[in-house]
Amino acid sequence: MPSKAEITSAFIVKTVAPVFNRKGYSGTSMSDITKATGLTKGAIYGNFENKNELAVMAFVYNIKFVLSKIEKVISSESSSIGKLNAISSFYRNYYQFTYNFGGCPLLNVGIDSNHQNPELLKKVNKAIRNIQNNIANIIQTGISDGTIKNSVDPQTYARKIFIVIEGAVFMSMTTRDEQYMADMADTLNEIINKELEI
Repeated sequence: MPSKAEITSAFIVKTVAPVFNRKGYSGTSMSDITKATGLTKGAIYGNFENKNELAVMAFVYNIKFVLSKIEKVISSESSSIGKLNAISSFYRNYYQFTYNFGGCPLLNVGIDSNHQNPELLKKVNKAIRNIQNNIANIIQTGISDGTIKNSVDPQTYARKIFIVIEGAVFMSMTTRDEQYMADMADTLNEIINKELEI
């Protein structure tokens, strides 16, 4: 059973996560945090050492939320090719999926923290490595079971897939044009079905 302090901390993180994601670390003020939570500044600092700790936890919350949705669509498929196509399908609708909580947390926080928040940037880089490694593992499984070409390098293609995805995310979020995500998904399906699948 979580304690009252743990429940309050979890509430604060969940409530301010979209605020940090939308406004960024520098752009999110203490008044934004107190307004969103309905709590006093003292109550916030009673649960978190400082704004930076809260920002890091908010990013972790946001990225876990996104990754849990990706993991759900991946686990619904049994084959490696099916899993890769499921990733493509998920990101096809990513613009709408992330719109309500301020866009892609990986992109937003990656740009916001670069050169100004090493701790947050470290968390972003860890998330990127985890996502790419997960894609590489799917590809490696496909090579092992004979459904993906054995000439394919899993890490190279994991990076290639991730670059295609994040490039489209950047363009769609910047221009507010979902078509970039649709074009990306078509390109990704072509890579999967022509370059990877046996």
